[in-house]
Order: sequence, then structure tokens, then C-alpha cells
Amino acid sequence: MSLTLVAPHTEAEATATALAPREQEALRHIAAGCTYVQTARSMGLSKHTVDAYLRRIRAKLNINTTAEMTRLAISLGL
Repeated sequence: MSLTLVAPHTEAEATATALAPREQEALRHIAAGCTYVQTARSMGLSKHTVDAYLRRIRAKLNINTTAEMTRLAISLGL
């Protein structure tokens, strides 16, 4: 996690545009405490696709933990 000084709304806007709509949806489910399987069922996907979405989110945003993803989801209002 980087500690750069950026206005919160600017960071959120940049992050929101970096994620595809389905990635945002998967992030919302995981941040709400759903498992990969629950997320997959809700989105009509396989658990492997959900895993791929979350790996892409981690790679795009340099995030390593579910806690960081949850913090991100909260800051984005997901």
C-alpha cells in the first residue's frame, strides 16, 4: 500500500475508472463478506472467473489482501 498524498476523490475516481464494471461488482460482493462461490452464484459465473476478476483487481491496484480490497470498496462507496 502506498502512502502518497492524493485527494480522496481523485484516488477514488482513478480507481473506479481502472476497474471494469464486473470487477467492481465482484469487489462489492467480496467486501460484503461473500465467498468466491457465493459471489459466483450471484453473478452467474464460475468461481474461477471470480478468482480471475479479483486477481486482476489486485494486479491493477497493487493490492495484496482482502482487507485492502474491502477498504477500497468502502472508499469507492461499493
